[in-house]
Amino acid sequence: MYKSVIEGKGGIVARIVADSVSESNKRITTFELEYPRFIHSELMTHRLCSRNAMSSRAVPIKKMVEQVRNNPATPIHWGANQQGMQAENECTTLVKIDEQSSHAAKVAWMVSAHKAADMAERFADAGYHKQIVNRLLEPFQMMKTVLTSTEFDNFFWLRCHKDAQPEIKELADCMYKAMQESAPVLLSANDWHTPYYESGYWTEKSESLDDVGNTLEVALKVSASCCAQVSYRVLDDSLDKALDIYDKLVKSKPVHASPFEHQATPVSNDIDGLYWDDWNSTEGVTHQDSSGNLWSGNFKGWIQHRQLIEDNVCNKYDPS
Repeated sequence: MYKSVIEGKGGIVARIVADSVSESNKRITTFELEYPRFIHSELMTHRLCSRNAMSSRAVPIKKMVEQVRNNPATPIHWGANQQGMQAENECTTLVKIDEQSSHAAKVAWMVSAHKAADMAERFADAGYHKQIVNRLLEPFQMMKTVLTSTEFDNFFWLRCHKDAQPEIKELADCMYKAMQESAPVLLSANDWHTPYYESGYWTEKSESLDDVGNTLEVALKVSASCCAQVSYRVLDDSLDKALDIYDKLVKSKPVHASPFEHQATPVSNDIDGLYWDDWNSTEGVTHQDSSGNLWSGNFKGWIQHRQLIEDNVCNKYDPS
């Protein structure tokens, strides 16, 4: 299923689920990532990445408590306090737990995780919803995120750097290694990059069907459904589940459009590099940069599925 898997420190994992390249040599890659929630905000600053991430509002309390008790997110570098944003040296001082005992940092962190889990259970027993209870557990959560982009250079430039927080540097290093190991599949115009569907792509073989007998519509629905599921539940790539979740995403008001950001088809060579007057009627192409590159949302050189979904964004909010 995965094109490449790199396991790092502290339970950090980078898996490539789909990896494609266009005839114009533009690569698009989809990752399934696992990492501590406490670095999620740093990942979110990279706006050219499409993401579907685990939500504390979606995961059952019992499941979240179990994860925090058995496998809490922890730092991978126990930095000593100093001025600035980087902690060069590690601290080995014991942490005082109570009047009778002090422990090493990792043990003290585990004690904190168990105390948070205890309080979460008490809130749950009192009848509070998971969107309240699970917030108590967020400092210790490991989370899963699906991430797709055509632009990784700036991310690696910033996050593989020695001055980055150690945990996101570890994640970025794993992602970079995974991309080096993975060989992208060459896709032509009208082929589709489809994470979690078959081998990660859909190509027409005959009469609008691929080599397993599915239409593009089916492939896109399965892919979008799985991208929505993977962050919060055990993956179900069956057609029945895909249709059910796809309908919920598209027919809801507002449309839940983010899972449709991970599927894409190459910009045709016939329009690549043309000026506004030549391509502005091409469905899914949203803009052109100063270098003449065509974009679809946050993808360069690839038309994003989301841009083909009706009402995928609100441009004029009316509270009535």
